[in-house]
Amino acid sequence: MNRRTVLSLFAALALGAGASSPALATPSVGMPAPAFAATDANGDSVSLDSLRGRTVVLEWTNHHCPYVVKHYGSGNIQALQKDATSDGAVWLQILSSAPGREGHLDGRQAVARNAERGAAPSRVLLDPDGAVGRAYAARHTPTMAIIDGNGTLAYYGAIDSDPNWHPSSIEGAKNYVRSALADLKAGRTVQVAKTRAYGCSIKYAD
Repeated sequence: MNRRTVLSLFAALALGAGASSPALATPSVGMPAPAFAATDANGDSVSLDSLRGRTVVLEWTNHHCPYVVKHYGSGNIQALQKDATSDGAVWLQILSSAPGREGHLDGRQAVARNAERGAAPSRVLLDPDGAVGRAYAARHTPTMAIIDGNGTLAYYGAIDSDPNWHPSSIEGAKNYVRSALADLKAGRTVQVAKTRAYGCSIKYAD
C-alpha cells in the first residue's frame, strides 16, 4: 500500500472518528453570536462581550488532524491569521479536545506548537470541557466562525470550498473566510455566510 493510499485512509478515518457530535443546533447566521467566556493559553480570561466592536474570528483546531495540517503545513491559515489581525480583527484559536483525547494541549504546549508552525492567532482559548465548542455546535476541525463588531454571527462553516485533506487542494479553492472578512471590511453583506465545515471530528469529553 503506497503512502498516498495510507494517508487517504487515515484522513477518512479521522473525519469520522472521535466522540459524538454536539447535540446543539448550529447557530444562526445573522443572529447574535453565542456568548462565551474561556481561559486563554496564558491563563487570562477572554469573553466575547469584552471584544465588542471588533471583528472576531473563531478557529477550532487539532494539530493531529490532516485537514488542519493541510492548512498549517501550507502556510494558508497563518497568512489568513496575519492578514485578518493586521486589519484589526481578533483571531481566537480554540482547542476543544478533552484531556486525554487527540488534539488536547495545555497552555504551554499550545504556545509552543504555534511557535513551531509560525501561527499568529491573537489568543488561544482552552476549551477542555467543550463548552465553547458545543455552544457553536462545532463538529470538525477546522470549523470557522466570524462575528462582526455588533456581535452578530456573520459567517459559519468551512475555511474553503475544497474538503480534501491534501494541500494541493488549496489552490483554486474559494476561501470563504477571506471572502467574508473582505465583505465585512468593505461594509458589504457577507455573500457566502454559511457553509458545511469539513475535517476531523472534535474530540469532546464523553
